[in-house]
Amino acid sequence: MAAASALHSIVACSATGGVGSRRSLYPSATCLASRRARSLMVRCSAESDNQEQSAPVDTPSTPKNNPSPPPPPPKKVSPNFTDILAFSGPGPERINGRLAMVGFVSALGVELARGNDVASQLASGGLWWFVGSSAVLTLASLIPLLKGVDVESKKNGIMNPEAEIWNGRFAMLGLVALVFTEYLKGGALVQM
Repeated sequence: MAAASALHSIVACSATGGVGSRRSLYPSATCLASRRARSLMVRCSAESDNQEQSAPVDTPSTPKNNPSPPPPPPKKVSPNFTDILAFSGPGPERINGRLAMVGFVSALGVELARGNDVASQLASGGLWWFVGSSAVLTLASLIPLLKGVDVESKKNGIMNPEAEIWNGRFAMLGLVALVFTEYLKGGALVQM
C-alpha cells in the first residue's frame, strides 16, 4: 500500500512537470508546490480485497434518519429476600430513606406542637411509635419487591424513583443534623 502511494506520487509529480523538468533544479520542490495547488483527494479501500471499491460520499445537505435502537428490556428484580436486602439491592436505601422522611417530618411536627426535642420524644413513649411505624413501612416497602415489581417501572412525572432516593438521603442527613444540633444546644431546636 505504501509502495503504491509512493509510486502514485512520482507519477503525479512527473505529470505536473516536477521530475525530469529542466525548469527546476530541485524537482521535489516543484512537485510539492504543484501538490499544494491541487485539491486533496483521499481514497479508502479494504486491505482484505485486492479490488478497489469506491463508496459514495454523503453530502451534509442530505441527513440520514437512523432508527434509534430499541429500549433495553426492563430489569427483572429477583424476588429473593437476600437479594432485595443485599448491600446493592433495591431495598435498604429505599426503606431507610422512607423511614427517615417520615421520622424527620414527625419529629419536627411533635417538636413544633409540644416543644420536646427528639430524645425526650423517644423517652416519653415515642420509641414504640418509632418501632411500630418502622415495621409497617418496612413491610409495605418489601411486599412489592418480593412480588417482583421493579421500582424503576413506576415512573410518572416528578414522582420518580430517583427523586425518592434523593429525598430520602436528604431526610437522613436532616434527621442526623436535627439530633446533633439538639444535643449541642441542649434542648429543642424550635421552641414555641
